[in-house]
Amino acid sequence: MTGADAIPHAGARLEAWLAAGHAGDMDYMEVTRERRVAPRALWPDARSIILLGMNYAPEGDPLALLSDPSRANISVYARHRDYHDLVKGRLKQLASWLAAQAHDVELKVFVDTAPVMEKPLAEAAGLGWQGKHTNLVSRSFGSWLFLGSLFTNLPLEADAPETDHCGSCRACLDICPTRAFPQPYLLDARRCISYLTIEHKGPIPVEFREAIGNRIYGCDDCLAVCPWNKFAQSAREAKLQPRQDLLAPKTEDWLALDDAGFRALFSGSPVKRIGLARFLRNLLIAAGNSRDCSLAPGVEARLSDPSALVRGMAVWALGRLAPERLADLAWRLRPGERDAHVQEEWAAALRGSEARA
Repeated sequence: MTGADAIPHAGARLEAWLAAGHAGDMDYMEVTRERRVAPRALWPDARSIILLGMNYAPEGDPLALLSDPSRANISVYARHRDYHDLVKGRLKQLASWLAAQAHDVELKVFVDTAPVMEKPLAEAAGLGWQGKHTNLVSRSFGSWLFLGSLFTNLPLEADAPETDHCGSCRACLDICPTRAFPQPYLLDARRCISYLTIEHKGPIPVEFREAIGNRIYGCDDCLAVCPWNKFAQSAREAKLQPRQDLLAPKTEDWLALDDAGFRALFSGSPVKRIGLARFLRNLLIAAGNSRDCSLAPGVEARLSDPSALVRGMAVWALGRLAPERLADLAWRLRPGERDAHVQEEWAAALRGSEARA
């Protein structure tokens, strides 16, 4: 529990972060900036905020799958049903109870989708602290927490804020494959694999593709290595148990997905929000990184995909798996390509083929 005015310095930090360009192409962060900087800017009548944290810690090592290039790795939080509905449902139950306890109470529930700065609010409410990876860390649950907030006009007693317990630890900073942390407590989203595979809409820059490995949706590295996770117990909520078909899927099984198949496979999953083209973009990067030549036919089939985003990544991936085959196809496919980016991918891949010859 915390007050609506508990994070007066969060606005300045957000301003500096946006000014530095660290939001990448997440334009909505700038559009909603004024409402994010203070809870009362979102709802002037807010007096108190109740923060909820729901544990989603996985069983076993969440990074183990990264060593198997034949498998596609999906972030832990997306291996089960979309958490938004679950957390919002629990907050609404609490809101109903509060409404029955007091007269003239007003309540608003927010889970991630509204312009609410949940992490600094959760720190102010005592749930945990924002670690050097900028995510919330709890002494009881480590890094694995979904957050939600309940705004009310009730003047409730605030809890003491949590203090920082990171100490000299740099585990989350040092493990980042793309060096997305310019300094402790600062994330440059433009270099973050979660941003690149989920939020970023265009081609993923070449400099990050190898580092992405087999991660096709999100990244858990900085969360997984946090020493405070030794106190976390695996999630007990039934709806947060992982789907077996999303734990270690074979990359080759998804290369032929069409839009209907994609929507059916990820119905009720947060993965669905990125759409088929971005999903295939990520999957093709994983295929190219696998160095598994048996994936080449599936990659080749995507050279004629309706999406330029997919075609470009297919060129890159096939150039890594079967450069001779790509060179053979160039005379037929490249002349008719009208997208400038895809043409750049062709040129780069063919240069690479010539250099290896």
